[in-house]
Amino acid sequence: MNKILVRELIETDCETISRAFAAQGWNKPLSKYLRYLEESLEGRRTVLVAEYQNQVAGYVTIVWGSDYPPFKTLQIPEIVDFNVLIKYRRQGIGRTLMNEAERRIATNHKTVGISVGLTSDYGAAQIMYVKRGYVPDGHGISKDGTTLNLGSHAIVDHDLTLHLTKTLSD
Repeated sequence: MNKILVRELIETDCETISRAFAAQGWNKPLSKYLRYLEESLEGRRTVLVAEYQNQVAGYVTIVWGSDYPPFKTLQIPEIVDFNVLIKYRRQGIGRTLMNEAERRIATNHKTVGISVGLTSDYGAAQIMYVKRGYVPDGHGISKDGTTLNLGSHAIVDHDLTLHLTKTLSD
């Protein structure tokens, strides 16, 4: 029996998700999820929510029109804001969310994009993405979505990322 259900975000999830992440010390305000819901109703974003044993356990979003210039130019949808609550990790929830996100993207696109932070906080995600077949997009690292050049200076924080792509099979 599969204990993981993936479905699209509904309004009542917004507060549930915000509170659940706040309980583990993460700042994920209600306004963020209300914006996600609005964007999903407009067709600009798809928000997938995972339930594990009838409890919200994580989510992932698909941005159909990425703001990252190389993805935008090539019309590559981007997986953005992928999170599983700490207490539900190592249960296959992240894998299930990624499988469903990639499946949905593959219906109309051959490539998917994603970015990952460069610090050890993102180590598990870095490993997961490589194992799933994601490779660097060849534009180097970026800060707030802007590619950095040789000699650039940047503060190492959550906005210093490497963008990756994956070719999807039909």
